[in-house]
Amino acid sequence: MKVSTNRARYHLIALSVLPFLGALAVDLGLFLALRDRLPHSLATHFDGNGAADGYSGRGAYVGVNIGLAAGLAVVWAAVAATADFTRRGARWTVHAGYATAGLTGYLMAAALFANLDAPDGSGVRLPWWQLAVALAVAALAAGAGALLLRRVDLPPPAPSEGTGAVARLDLADGELAGWARLAPSRALCAAGLALLVAGGALTYVYGWGRAAAPLVCGVLILACSCPYVIVDRHGLTARPTPLPWPRVRIPLADVDRAVSREVKALAEYGGWGYRVRPGRSGLILRSGEAIVVRRSGGREFAVTVSDSATAAALLNTLAEREGARG
Repeated sequence: MKVSTNRARYHLIALSVLPFLGALAVDLGLFLALRDRLPHSLATHFDGNGAADGYSGRGAYVGVNIGLAAGLAVVWAAVAATADFTRRGARWTVHAGYATAGLTGYLMAAALFANLDAPDGSGVRLPWWQLAVALAVAALAAGAGALLLRRVDLPPPAPSEGTGAVARLDLADGELAGWARLAPSRALCAAGLALLVAGGALTYVYGWGRAAAPLVCGVLILACSCPYVIVDRHGLTARPTPLPWPRVRIPLADVDRAVSREVKALAEYGGWGYRVRPGRSGLILRSGEAIVVRRSGGREFAVTVSDSATAAALLNTLAEREGARG
């Protein structure tokens, strides 16, 4: 089983690197094929109307292309090397990688074709519709990645360790205990990185004006991709970022019971992030194992996190202690 798992991991790493190397090969191949028709100074930045407002030499174009592809390949290889095969997020990470490679590869190629037969890059334009085509190429590339991923023999998603039963953790009288864990979302991390890469590509092609939105969104998504969950004498605390604020806290006096069970992000909560639905709310970053707390008023709060069975058992014990004191 170990050999099979290692082989699957190697295949996943290779599959994650492949789109970036493929996009680089296509762009460099186009550069070599078209170099006799390209000016020595290439238009590489464009304003809001699509007109060129920044220029780079041929060597700079090649260097940026190689550096961008190599950097992204390393990032996605590292993510694939540490991916948890039993989580569906590993699959979405590969999809995001293919979409990112398609987007950046197309924009680099589009900039080349825009410079064809232009004297020193003057008069070059890259209209807005090129960005729409780039997004379409990104979607097609993600689909291709999904098809290729089916050829990798990944283990099925693991069931939750919890069964939904109310468990308790044995603690001696006066004994103190706490539980804390990061709950990273690989899918959100990949999405944040993809937006940063897209913003970087837009900055290179169009300048800062069009890159601000994806860059800001990328930073915000990355900041919220690794929530922190704590169970201690204060109750359950869930923070969407490692920072102290903002946070959601359910005090022990408000805990009716806590269980560990599987949750479905889309079916139960209508999506991902901080979700509010009739009778329930939660910090939901994936489908899978979660600690679900039923509050004294009947509403539920859920957080997707690993080892939720231990967290639920400890929270039940601490809540009973609090109730006995009351």
